[in-house]
This record gives sequence, C-alpha cells and structure tokens, in this order.
Amino acid sequence: MEFKFTEDNLKRIEESLSRYPQKRAALMPVLFIAQEQNEYISGEVMTEISRILEITPEDVLGVVTFYTMYHQQPVGKYHIQVCTNVSCMLKGSSGIYERVKEKLGLDHMQVTKDKLFSLEEVECMGSCGTAPMLAVNEDYFENLTKEEADQIIESLKNRN
Repeated sequence: MEFKFTEDNLKRIEESLSRYPQKRAALMPVLFIAQEQNEYISGEVMTEISRILEITPEDVLGVVTFYTMYHQQPVGKYHIQVCTNVSCMLKGSSGIYERVKEKLGLDHMQVTKDKLFSLEEVECMGSCGTAPMLAVNEDYFENLTKEEADQIIESLKNRN
C-alpha cells in the first residue's frame, strides 16, 4: 500500500524544511509528522520520506531504529516503554517490566485488544541517574517501584 502525506502535512513539512539548510536535517520532524498521520513508520512511509528529503530509505531506517520514539508497528494509546539497560536493571527494572507484563497481559511489542496499551522493553532512555524508569508515550516516570508502576497503569485505565 502506497503512503502519501495529506496536503496539510505536506505544508507542515515545507514549513519544517524552511528551518534547515539541508533537507536531510528535517528528518526527525518529518518522521513525527508521518507517525502522527500513519500511527507508525512503515516501509512505505520511509520510502516516501526518503523521496521527499532526497536521502536513502536506509538513512531513514537508521534514525527510525535508533530512537525509541518512532514505532515500526501500531502501538496502543498508552505506549509503555520500560528501560532494562544496565543502570535501570541494577535498580530493579526487570521486576518492574515483569509486573507491567503481568498487569497488562502483554509481552514485548504487543498491544491490548482494546488498543489502549502496548508494551516495549527498551535500551537506555537516558535516565540512568534516576533509574529505574518507564515512559508512557512522552512522559517519563523515574525512581520507580513496582507499586508505583501499578499506580501509573491504574491511573491510565481510569482515564478511559
């Protein structure tokens, strides 16, 4: 299936491009626009971005796979990422990850049937000094305990 940006998003991309001396420098903002429109970054999306920015699809893929904020498959309304890298692991993130898995009935990169939650085990999210941590979408929760992770999930369930 071919991906094309909407007219409004093409205008947003043009505005973004105007802020950079080279097209490739706009890659991250363009990825955000694409993910907002498509919900995730598919191969077709990467191809279209590479065409617009005049870079290779591999250049786009390198950025998509490096940063945890870009998703290559659909995620839930609340995408929970638990860091299990060394600092977080030493402070108990493995137990937090297991608790979240159990509470939501999910494994890595799965989405609940109601599409409310998804779960991802990630490498370093840059919060080593305040480990362990998890993120819900773009919000970080640091110095966590299992009980606090439970409370976060319950508060998200109560929002809906």
